[in-house]
Amino acid sequence: MTSSFFSYIDKVFRKTDREHVLRTKNIKLIPGLSDRRGGKLSYAEWAHVIGIFQTIIYQSLENKTGNNILDIGCGTGLLAMSSQPFIYAGGTYTGIDVMAKEVAFCKQHYTDKEFNFVHFDVANPTYAENQLKEHKPWPVSDESQDLVTALSVWTHLDENDALFYFKEIYRVLKAGQKAIVTFFYLNQDYKDSLAKREDGVARFHSTAQKAWIFDKESYGSKNWLTTNWTKYPEDAIGVTAEGMDLLIKESGLKLLKYYPGNWKEAPGVYFQDVLIFQK
Repeated sequence: MTSSFFSYIDKVFRKTDREHVLRTKNIKLIPGLSDRRGGKLSYAEWAHVIGIFQTIIYQSLENKTGNNILDIGCGTGLLAMSSQPFIYAGGTYTGIDVMAKEVAFCKQHYTDKEFNFVHFDVANPTYAENQLKEHKPWPVSDESQDLVTALSVWTHLDENDALFYFKEIYRVLKAGQKAIVTFFYLNQDYKDSLAKREDGVARFHSTAQKAWIFDKESYGSKNWLTTNWTKYPEDAIGVTAEGMDLLIKESGLKLLKYYPGNWKEAPGVYFQDVLIFQK
């Protein structure tokens, strides 16, 4: 099936499908094929992942409405849709991304007054190589957020960036509130998974499992590792258990829950590992 034909079918399908959505209003905003990114192109997979994180967000929030939610690396709005039910009645959703194109799309596509999108002008070799090569705080007030989310962000940060912005999570969260962050977490589960792979073919997802072996230091770090296929380390970065301990120690956050990802050759909640932290 050609890409142009797939795009046409997708456009017709989404229009018809929206008319049949009865109980899940937030998925009506799933973008067209050309604007679905973040490693997920299928409409079905977007809907599936939106549902996964809507559930995790529900479980993580004390109050179910009126929340201020900060989404780091918002992309084209997948977690904006997951967050939508929980921001009404006085809350806000703020999506931040280093890619100006993604932010421009979100501003045009998600028009409810509760949504806010911000271009964060800092560099990342994979996504925004020519922006400011410095650390700077997020444009968010101290202790103002009920939840921070970051889907496939710390999988693209080197050690220095990861430590700096993990401290930013602590800064912006209200006391006692939580953050949902995904990782390639290179703990014992990961080490055990290496023996389960047969000829590099994954049993639990369609990607060749050889692609997710993190055995190369990222900029000389022994705890932030990349694969042998990356152009830049930031294309895919895994964090060891020792690295995770350092993130926790340096930030002041504590780890509450860990949901292993199915990239580790076992059934999981999501592809990447999902970790819940609390201030």
